[in-house]
Amino acid sequence: MELIWIEKMLKGKHIVVGITGGIAAYKSAVLVRLLVKSGAEVQVIMTPNAREFITPVTLSTLSGRPVISEFFTANTGQWNSHVDLGLWADAFVVAPATASTIAKMATGVADNMLVTSYLSTRAPRMIAPAMDFDMMLHPTTRRNLATLESDGVRIVEAESGELASHLMGKGRMAEPEHIVEALQRMLEEDLHAGNTLGAGGAHVVLTHDVQQAGAHQAGDVGGGINRQRRHGHDVGRRFIQADGGQELQVHAEGVQKHDA
Repeated sequence: MELIWIEKMLKGKHIVVGITGGIAAYKSAVLVRLLVKSGAEVQVIMTPNAREFITPVTLSTLSGRPVISEFFTANTGQWNSHVDLGLWADAFVVAPATASTIAKMATGVADNMLVTSYLSTRAPRMIAPAMDFDMMLHPTTRRNLATLESDGVRIVEAESGELASHLMGKGRMAEPEHIVEALQRMLEEDLHAGNTLGAGGAHVVLTHDVQQAGAHQAGDVGGGINRQRRHGHDVGRRFIQADGGQELQVHAEGVQKHDA
């Protein structure tokens, strides 16, 4: 099966952008805009505190998708499935990542939609830390970052400069352009590590990506996830081959069964 050498690695990719409650959240609007301009489909997840720094309306307008912040949609009670989001994502980026969210990610404290979705995904993951330099240098933060790095999370190093405290030091979130470049490199490396894209719309199995969570949602079925990539459409949909000869198509709206 031939490899497709893609000029723009982000074209057609499903990118989850997690935004946490820090002043650097204003940069996330630029990040979302750059990803969309690169041809990616972007789903924003905000922590409740992030909404104090930038409005969901701004991010929804830029991404073209409703912003997700809570487990349930207000008024309707509709459940926002972290499992579906985890399966939908081709990459999971948290920018800015505050000390609090980094600690929750490192220790599995799944008390909001962002961290729950992070724990549910098997997509490549990346964070861009942002905090005051004393917090950045604290041993607890360093341990948490080391834990995430050992878990395979890519870290886009914070930059030095004037901080929200008006002090100078390391702690500024990396510029959105740098995050996009790092994301593209991560996806390229992920591709070369064993993920193949099939030419002509062939089905492709990413052998390292085995996930049972979507199968649990659909019922007690076995099997791993196949990611199907098509040339020009249906990019990033997940298909689970069930033991009973059925194919379970997992997408943002839920799980659908198909005869294999």
